[in-house]
Amino acid sequence: MQTSRKYIFSGGIFALISVALGAFGAHALKDRLITSETLDVWKTAVNYQMWHAMALILCGILHNKTQSYLQSAFLFGVGILLFSGSLYWLALDGPRWLGPITPLGGLCFIAGWSLLIITQLKYSKHSCDEY
Repeated sequence: MQTSRKYIFSGGIFALISVALGAFGAHALKDRLITSETLDVWKTAVNYQMWHAMALILCGILHNKTQSYLQSAFLFGVGILLFSGSLYWLALDGPRWLGPITPLGGLCFIAGWSLLIITQLKYSKHSCDEY
């Protein structure tokens, strides 16, 4: 499978999982998350996962302009796993050592968005009509 298609596919999978985990948290886990006061943590994980799944898809679509978009997509994927993944586990009373992993995922998100912005600024000098 072509690399860009892998990122579009991965973004779709992450989006699907985000919807499923959002529904699971709102229904099956709601009482547990409220009792442990981690419902907001769960919602944050779902929200960030969905936004970055969409960013993965966008990068897969834009990839033909430059490989930098695929590098951004990679960072978004790693960010989802580290940031949202650690928050899901923490919300379910996972081991506390997961706490320091969450900011690493956030740094991946920041790096991915920074690279995307830099890439867009670099290539917008040519023509925005191509997008």
